[in-house]
Amino acid sequence: MNNFRKRPAALMAIGLTAALSIVAVSCGSDKEAAETTAAPETTAAPETTAAPETTAALGTIVDVASGNADFSILVEAVVAAGLVDTLKGAGPFTVFAPTNEAFAAALTALKITKEALFADKALLTKILTYHVVAGNVLAADVVKLDGQEVATVQGSKVKVTVLDGKVKVNESNVVATDVLASNGVIHVIDAVLVPAA
Repeated sequence: MNNFRKRPAALMAIGLTAALSIVAVSCGSDKEAAETTAAPETTAAPETTAAPETTAALGTIVDVASGNADFSILVEAVVAAGLVDTLKGAGPFTVFAPTNEAFAAALTALKITKEALFADKALLTKILTYHVVAGNVLAADVVKLDGQEVATVQGSKVKVTVLDGKVKVNESNVVATDVLASNGVIHVIDAVLVPAA
């Protein structure tokens, strides 16, 4: 009779131990599953040329430039020259875009105020269209143009040179590349390109 009473207790102990083992194994399996299904380690993306704060491919060249404080003078110039609709067109266009700092230096070098430049629509249009090349010319393509002259929308040509991996357009340095837009690409330059008179 004593054996009979002990047996259910023993069976219960065995059952409890088995249940705990199953829970422990399944918890371990979940942990192992989580470890085995964890995303594999990724290699860091290669460093690319830093671009101004822009939102790529969400708008036209004008939209992208308008969204960046570093291009505020360029955008004002495009508006003053009446080129907004053109640069919002289908394109594609490649724009070598001078920063505000580049514009300030150019105004000093040209001995002209921003207001005087913007008032001379013919000169302003000539300068701005000298920064635009037809087509979608990405950085990888620009590098292949080393030593070549490229026709601009204005009609004159700019010379591309590459030295130690750094690209120059005429005397300006390309400081950021491949700022994408829906109708082309912007490459940022540190000097305003001025066509010959």
